[in-house]
Amino acid sequence: MSYEIVEAMLKRRGVTIESIAEIVFTLQKKFHPELREEECVESVRAVLGKREVQYTLYTGIALDELAEKRLLPQPLQALLEADEPLYGVDETLALGITSVYGMIGLTSFGYLDKEKMGIIETLNDKNSGVHVFLDDLVAGLAAAASARIAHKNISAKNYPFNP
Repeated sequence: MSYEIVEAMLKRRGVTIESIAEIVFTLQKKFHPELREEECVESVRAVLGKREVQYTLYTGIALDELAEKRLLPQPLQALLEADEPLYGVDETLALGITSVYGMIGLTSFGYLDKEKMGIIETLNDKNSGVHVFLDDLVAGLAAAASARIAHKNISAKNYPFNP
């Protein structure tokens, strides 16, 4: 039940499982040349299946929606409207998702937070609504799903023990 709710919330905010999986594929394809996009979709779904991930998404999406409706107390409302650079709570929530899959999730999140590829770039555009939390949460989901694939793929090209 919770999985369906969180998937519907993402879709309502313009994010599909497939759009997250595209980022996962981009992150992993050079290490895993046989990787199929369906595996990336499966990995995103597996990460979304974790209750702690769902709860994190509920929280971040709710805060974005409340900010769009101007229902948050000040100064929080102003911070989210401005997407204040020193407001790091959005990244902190997203790191909770990536931490499930270790350091590779963390480093992939940092990369995605800087590069803003795919749907993350769209969400980061201030003209598309308030997505202070969602852009980082999607980056966290993609980083975690990517790390999940990496952890399962010990035969990966460039893996240190496989010349």
